[in-house]
Amino acid sequence: MTLATVGVNGRPSARILSLKRLEAGSLVFTTGLWTRKAEELRATPLAAAVFHWPELGRQVRVEGRAEVAERELAEELFAARPRHHQLQTLASRQGEEIEDLGPTQARHKELTAEFADRPVPCPDDWGAIRLTPEAIEFWTEGADRLHDRLSYRRAGDEWHHSRLAP
Repeated sequence: MTLATVGVNGRPSARILSLKRLEAGSLVFTTGLWTRKAEELRATPLAAAVFHWPELGRQVRVEGRAEVAERELAEELFAARPRHHQLQTLASRQGEEIEDLGPTQARHKELTAEFADRPVPCPDDWGAIRLTPEAIEFWTEGADRLHDRLSYRRAGDEWHHSRLAP
């Protein structure tokens, strides 16, 4: 999915990441809590996500509030990551400036050896983020460019829906 946040400078900031879980009432993704996206969400806990399936002519947009989930969920999702993803997380501070890749590659090699026979621990500053939708739009491509757009907006505990012009 593409996740858009509000930068600390008020500018939009977007990146592609993996949706880890769809829960009743929220979407869950994981990230290092030191990253730019985590910093932006702490400052302004509003985000938007877009899922696009061009082959199917479908798109879903979600807007809502984001918050760090409980530590147990972060640990569970970290444990489910492929091992090489876990090691990369320990070896690299994603998004931080570096001189070159060599030291990170060396650190990755050291960690691979260190954790050869045991589980890779979830870093203390790794987290799961819940995005709770306040608005969702389902878009279906129309062959004649008359796309079908269904909009759902939360009002308290209820959802109101409408159809939008293409």
